[in-house]
Parts: sequence; C-alpha cells; structure tokens
Amino acid sequence: MNFFEELEWRTMLHDTMPGAKEATNTGMCTGYIGFDPTAPSMTIGNYVQIMILSLWQQSGHRPVVLMGGATGRIGDPSGKDKERQLKSYDELDNNLQHQIKQMEKFLDFGSGNNGALLRNNLDFYKDMNVLDFLRNVGKTLTVNYMMSKDSVKNRLDSGLSFTEFSYQLLQSYDFQVLYQQDNCTFQMGGSDQWGNITSGTEFIRRNLTDAKAYAVTSKLLAKSDGKKFGKSEKGNIWLDPNMTTPYQFYQFWINADDADLPMFTRYFTMKSQKEVLEMENDLKDDQRKLKEILAEEITTRVHSAQAVSNVKEVSQIIFNKKLDFEVLSGMDKDSLNMVSKEVTSFDVDKSVLSNGVKFETFATEHCPIFASLSECRRAIKGNAISINKQKVSDQDFSLNHENLIKGEFIMIENGKKNKFMVKAK
Repeated sequence: MNFFEELEWRTMLHDTMPGAKEATNTGMCTGYIGFDPTAPSMTIGNYVQIMILSLWQQSGHRPVVLMGGATGRIGDPSGKDKERQLKSYDELDNNLQHQIKQMEKFLDFGSGNNGALLRNNLDFYKDMNVLDFLRNVGKTLTVNYMMSKDSVKNRLDSGLSFTEFSYQLLQSYDFQVLYQQDNCTFQMGGSDQWGNITSGTEFIRRNLTDAKAYAVTSKLLAKSDGKKFGKSEKGNIWLDPNMTTPYQFYQFWINADDADLPMFTRYFTMKSQKEVLEMENDLKDDQRKLKEILAEEITTRVHSAQAVSNVKEVSQIIFNKKLDFEVLSGMDKDSLNMVSKEVTSFDVDKSVLSNGVKFETFATEHCPIFASLSECRRAIKGNAISINKQKVSDQDFSLNHENLIKGEFIMIENGKKNKFMVKAK
C-alpha cells in the first residue's frame, strides 16, 4: 500500500508539504497524530484520524499516538469561536486512560518494525518550569508568525486568552520532542490543524540543524446537507458502547443519506479501491445493501462481530412484526439488554412477581405504561396488548416469574409501535 495514493483515492488528502511523498518512498517513516482527552470517549470524528494512522501503518510506516495529557489542560483554539471551558485534571486523566484503551483496539502496538508507539505529552512538560518553557520554547516562534495562523486570526475579534494562544507553541514543541526521541518526521491531522502542524515543522527547522519534518492533513468530514459529521439529535456518535449503543452506531450508517455514502465508504472501509469500485458498481441500484455492508464492517471493527449479531437480533425485535415467542425467548441477555436501551424500559423488583400480579396493576403502578386502569382495560379489550409476543385478551391476566425471559426480561407491546422492556432484578 502506498500511503499517499491510498489517501488520494479515498478523497481524504487535503494538503501536504513539498517532499513529503518522496520521503515516504525512501523507507519506513515515523508519523504522529495528537488526541486531546477533552471527552470521555473518542467519537466517529476522531476515528477519521485513527483511520489515517491505520493506513499509515499498513503502508509500512510507524504510527505514534500522542495523547494530550498536557495540551488537553490548555485547549486548542483551532476551529473554535470562543474560549474552551477547562476540564479538571482528574476528568482529563480519566478520559485519557479510557481513550488509550479504545486506541489499542485499532492499531498494532506489537514489537514489529513498525509497531505503533504511545506517548503522553504531559511527560514532556511535567518537570519543566515556566521560565524554562519561556526561554527554550517561547523564543523559537515570533508573535507575528503565530498570529498569521488561522486558528489565532479567527479568534482575535471574539477574544483569545494567552492560555489558548500558547497551544501552538506546545504542539510545535511536541513535534520536536518526538523528532528527537522517536525520529518522528511526520505530523498528521485534520485540515483545521494545518497552521499548528506547519508551526511544528518551522519550530524543528529553526532549532535542529539539517532537520527536515513534514506536515500532512486530511479533509474534514462534512455531510452533504452541511451538518457536522458525527452529530445526531442525541449528540455525538461515540465509540464507547455505553455512550452510543452498538445498535445506535449501526443504525447511524444504515440511516445515512445516499449522497454521503460514497464518502463514508472511502473514509471508513478497509476494503481496497478495486473492491470498493466493484461493490459500488454491482450494487449501484441497491443503496440499502451498500449501507448494510459498511455498517456491518465498521460496527464489527469498533465493537465486535457479536455486537453486530446482537444488533441484527434487536432489529428483528423492533421491526419484525412476525417475530414469535420462540425466537424472542431464544435471544441472549446481551441482545435483550440492547433492546432495553433502544425502547422505553422499566426496572422492577422481582418480588413484585413473586405471588403473581394482575397485568393492569403491573402496567399502571409498577411500570406506568398506562395512565389509568380503564386505559389498560380498553387496550386489552382492543386486542392491542402482547406479553413476550403473545397476545393477551383476558382482563384478569396476571404476571409472575414464569413470564421472565432469561430470568430477567418481560417485553410488553401496546399496538404495533409501542414497545416496552421490563427488567426484573
């Protein structure tokens, strides 16, 4: 795999410095991308940069993941129209540890020639006092040079603290440390990072004799409707299953606009150019199938093959009107738990079911599906109620422990669209 050719056919390449392509043809190069732990999880937007590192590694080069234990404490002004709210050190440290675990799923940190490296830039600064920083770091770049960068210019009217102004210096010094420590000659990132990254190459040029460093940026992902990628009504698309469930993650790709699909596929598939073009040609009249292929591939990579299997079972429960009790009762706890996160769910004490409880009492007092007994009775009389996919027509119907699937779950349906999951503990 040729790294730059790969980025170009995927339409990911935004800009690169002269000589960068030639440098990658001379042998293994080391390149890094920085990630600030300002959130408890990576998002699908961050995953674009993880893909860049993956393609870099598959092209035979060594990737470095630089976690921003220090820069996360400052806040990057790039792409922001106002000052960031600073996070507490404890929050940042917890976020960082969680993001490291996520990162370990996507890159090969083995001992091979181009095994990925993990660094934390807090290690670069924790023993440096303010005078050392101002003398050794602050003297390298002039204020005029720093103010020429878009990340600074765009904030002059709305206000920019010295804290965020100094971010450019920290990112530049990071590059120099990695250059000296790990022979890291490339820094990569989104197109909004071009100013900070080129400041790093200039920093190295001024401080290290005969040193040559390169900048490479990728296009930011923007949807065809102009909305920011990774946003939904509920917020970001997270890589953490507790923040965006595998079902929600899978459905994001299934529900993507047809116009976005070619870009999404190129940014996130691990298939070759030949495979993608053949697939798109064969399925040019079946966009749904193309979305399913991408959704399954990326959900498997971010979560697991088992998660995809569970997602498909959940889809059966939510959308398949012909699903019967036998299929529902045969599902495992992971799938049933996933369903409980996608429909309205209630937690009840198992003791409620010990001696049996009339359904109308259960559905009004213990899990308020209905506002009144009369409303519940009308639903039963209208043949609208199903318990675990079995119709209920008896007004005196009672629930007990025997109704629990896997000893924990009861699924209640009121009509075709209103589904509820009860978890008894």
